[in-house]
Amino acid sequence: MMSGLSLLYVVLIIGGILSPSSSYGQLSTTFYDQTCPNVTNIIEDIVADVLNNSDPRIGASLIRLHFHDCFVHGCDGSVLLDNDTTNGIVSEKDAGPNQNSIRGFEVVDRIKAALEQACPQTVSCADLLTIASERSVYLAGGPRWRNLLGRRDGRIANQTGANILLPSPFVTLDVLKSKFMDKGLDSTDLVALSGAHTFGRGQCGAFSNRLFNFNDTGSPDPTIEQNYLKLLQDLCPEGGNVSILTDIDPTTPDQFDKNYYTNLQQLKGLFQSDQELFSTPGADTIEIVNNFSGNQTAFFENFVISMIKMGNLNPITGSDGEVRLNCRKVNDVGDGVSLIGSRSKSSVFVS
Repeated sequence: MMSGLSLLYVVLIIGGILSPSSSYGQLSTTFYDQTCPNVTNIIEDIVADVLNNSDPRIGASLIRLHFHDCFVHGCDGSVLLDNDTTNGIVSEKDAGPNQNSIRGFEVVDRIKAALEQACPQTVSCADLLTIASERSVYLAGGPRWRNLLGRRDGRIANQTGANILLPSPFVTLDVLKSKFMDKGLDSTDLVALSGAHTFGRGQCGAFSNRLFNFNDTGSPDPTIEQNYLKLLQDLCPEGGNVSILTDIDPTTPDQFDKNYYTNLQQLKGLFQSDQELFSTPGADTIEIVNNFSGNQTAFFENFVISMIKMGNLNPITGSDGEVRLNCRKVNDVGDGVSLIGSRSKSSVFVS
C-alpha cells in the first residue's frame, strides 16, 4: 500500500506538475540534466548539514528568501544582492519588510560556491533558491516535487518595490489578498503559501503589537487564545527585547505539517496576518483553513501547486539574464557570463 506522500507524488505526476520532462514556457524540469545533473543533491546535502548541525531554522529561512525574491521583481535572485554603488544596486535587504526578517545568505554563499566548483557558470542564484526551498520542505517532512528550472539572474534590485509589495505580519486579510491577487495568486494560494509558517521562528517585534494595545484599543488582540496570549506576553513584555525568538508553530516547530492550520483554529496564530486567515468574519479563507487542517494531503497538494505558480512569477530566461558567479553581486564586465536583455514574459500559470 502506498504511503500518503508516494500517492501524492503519483497524483501530481498524473496532473502534469511533476512530469519528469515537464516544460512550461522556457522553464523545464530537466533544465540541468545534462549541464549539472547533481544540482539537487549538492543543494540538499548542504541544507541538510546546516539543519542537522548548526541551524534548525535554515529551511524556513531559505523558503522565505525565495518568497521575498519572487514577490518583488519576479524570481530573479534580486533579494540576494548587496548594496553596490558601482552598479547602482540599492539592496532589497534594507527594505523595511526584509530588515530583521530575511536571513540565510551565508548558506546561499556556501551552496553557490559548491555549485560553481561542480558546474561552473551554470546554475543561477534564482534557481538555487527555488531548489533549496523545495529541498527544505522535503527535509522537514513535507512534499517533494520536480522544480521548473532555467531562470536567469537579474542585474537590478528594487528596494522600493520590496517596501510596497511584500506582505507585512501586521496587515488585514483584505490587504493580504490584494497583494496576492496583484501577483495572480488567489485565496487558496494565499492560505497554502502561508502554510510555510508551519516551521521557523518569529521575533517579538513581528507580533508584539497584538499583545497589549492592539490597534490602540488598550487591550490585546481578541483573536489570541488566552493561555497562548499569556505565554507570549511573558516572552515579549512591553518595552522588552524585540529580537527574542519563538516558534511560529508551538506544536511541531521544525516539521512541515498541517498543524499550522490547527493552530489558527485554536486562535494560536503567531502573526496577525496568519490569524486573519481564520478569524476574519465571513472570509473565504476560513473554509480553506478548515480543509487543510483536516486533510494534510490536500494542504501538500495545494502547497506544491502554489509554490510552482509563485516560482513562475515573471522569470528571466535564456539570454535575457545572467548566471551570477557570486549571488551577492552582479557579474563584472569581462566575466563572460553576463547576458543582459529584457525580462521574459513566459508563464506557467499566470497570464
